[in-house]
Amino acid sequence: MTVHPSLQSSIDAWTHSIEAITELVTPLVEGEWNRATGLPGWSVRDVVSHVIGLECEMLGDPRPIHTLPRDLYHVRSESARRMEVQVDVRRHHTAPEMLSELEYTVIRRSRQLRNESRQPDAVVHSPLGEDRSLEFVLQQRAFDVWVHEQDLRRALGKPGNLDSPGAQVTRDLLVKTLPGIVAKRAQAPADAAVVFDVSGPLEFLRTVRIDAEGNATIDGSVSLGPTVTFALDWDTFHQLACGRVRAAAVAEQVKIDGDRELAEAILNNFAVTP
Repeated sequence: MTVHPSLQSSIDAWTHSIEAITELVTPLVEGEWNRATGLPGWSVRDVVSHVIGLECEMLGDPRPIHTLPRDLYHVRSESARRMEVQVDVRRHHTAPEMLSELEYTVIRRSRQLRNESRQPDAVVHSPLGEDRSLEFVLQQRAFDVWVHEQDLRRALGKPGNLDSPGAQVTRDLLVKTLPGIVAKRAQAPADAAVVFDVSGPLEFLRTVRIDAEGNATIDGSVSLGPTVTFALDWDTFHQLACGRVRAAAVAEQVKIDGDRELAEAILNNFAVTP
């Protein structure tokens, strides 16, 4: 086997989610591809186009030469414009064309991943325009594909895979962002302890602790007398962290104990994706 063992879990997670996406969209009739998702301006077709486009970039295919329309209200930044090109270029593709390209792209990417012989720390250019380690980029792709699988499931009314391998990669990446959110974005005070008690298909408990110098650490132990405790389910947690919902929209699903001002600052800075 040529694939480094530390890369295999991300590859397995990506495979599971990309196959789930294929299963979700294969039976759709033409009109269902136009169904709106929770992502501003993006339909089911657009989400699938985004996934196809980024996997093509991982394959080294040249980016399309395409001029975006001026009236795309949801495109508000340079990074959003970069993402939109792969989407807009496919907006008039038919259902059979979309399925054909998705299937072909998955075949090519699966072959590439099976034959991956580089080390985890090899530097690669990610579809987000960054130079990062291969290990991180593969985790990022597993995360992105699972999150978009969930976007499609919500749009199509077909929930599932909240505890899949992709969900576990997503949890691990999101947990790593919590210290920065609490300490830097929300400016939690010294000696604060913030507990995230997450239930549901993927349940976990993490405590972010701020030391006297304002540095944050995270662990899985219970804190006595925490400054703030959040109790919420995994589905709500990942949607908040991925910017799919605002805190006000899911206020009834998030139980807060402790310092309300700090809790609001954390929730208002919780999204780690645009």
